[in-house]
Amino acid sequence: MKTFYSDAHRKHYPPFEVFDGGKRVPYLENPDRMDRILSALNKRDWIEFVEPLDFGLDPIYAVHDKNYITFLASAWTEWLDSDSDAAASPETHAFLPATFALRRTPRVPGTLLGKAGYYMMDLSACIVEATYAAALASANCALSAADTAFRTQHPAFALCRPPGHHAGKDYAAGYCFINNASVAANWLSSKGKVAVLDIDYHAGNGTQDIFYERNDVLTISIHGDPDFEYPHYIGFADETGAGAGIGFHRNFPLPAGTDDAHYLSALEEALTMIKIFAPKYLAVSAGMDTFDGDPLGKFKVTRNGFAEIGKRIAALNLPSVIIMEGGYANEALGENIVTLLEEFK
Repeated sequence: MKTFYSDAHRKHYPPFEVFDGGKRVPYLENPDRMDRILSALNKRDWIEFVEPLDFGLDPIYAVHDKNYITFLASAWTEWLDSDSDAAASPETHAFLPATFALRRTPRVPGTLLGKAGYYMMDLSACIVEATYAAALASANCALSAADTAFRTQHPAFALCRPPGHHAGKDYAAGYCFINNASVAANWLSSKGKVAVLDIDYHAGNGTQDIFYERNDVLTISIHGDPDFEYPHYIGFADETGAGAGIGFHRNFPLPAGTDDAHYLSALEEALTMIKIFAPKYLAVSAGMDTFDGDPLGKFKVTRNGFAEIGKRIAALNLPSVIIMEGGYANEALGENIVTLLEEFK
């Protein structure tokens, strides 16, 4: 299986993030996650590592607001130029706003911090010097895998960091800056209908935002109920699309403690929807934070559960691009994603 990966992610390593209550904690979405996955993949003889191609900005602008991408590209250097304390010791800082837009009006502020509050949803989407370069490389991994799935009609894996599914049309959120799965799915949509299946523990709010009014891309997310889980304001069962997209989005919000059997029941319903939609291509947002014991999740999916999830998705027999999203139980992360991927080889 061709696996697209770039070392460009390593310098995207914010020194902290801010949890509920204002607590600063070490950044959970860190390079160690990739090292654990790389270690597990390197033990398999069916993995072929490939450097991503550079697809330019057009596929990214096709799903993201251009002004938002411009903000991502310039925010760090603008902040250093405007803040003497940050310039003196940037390794101890991450660029974050103190106020956030409620999005009740479309007005974008003119100041840097005002733009940050408009274009960033939370305090985990921390920007440091290498964030933009890492996000671009991550998107190119997804596009390269999509291109391979299209040309070979076989599955390909995009080992993306930072992840992407929380990034909306014009905002960063939840460790995500460019929506890798949406960029790849939109690129594939010019070749035929596409389904996006998000199996990350957290609702794929960004992907929902991007495709919500489209009927050529079916989007499905199976996740922790936003009544108790991040991102809190999106991902409910009654959100099924708008305009031309009515009926082409589906959320499966599940309760805390969801185990293999209950997760697989929801997955089976999702797979039935995909079969009815009859896409030519499949994009899988593969988050492993549904794992029992993940520090950011409340599900109880086991490694055997991941094997069965992979087996059932692979049985769709579609050219698939599998895109790495979350998963923060680092010691188990590598073997968990390999267990899923093995079913596609």
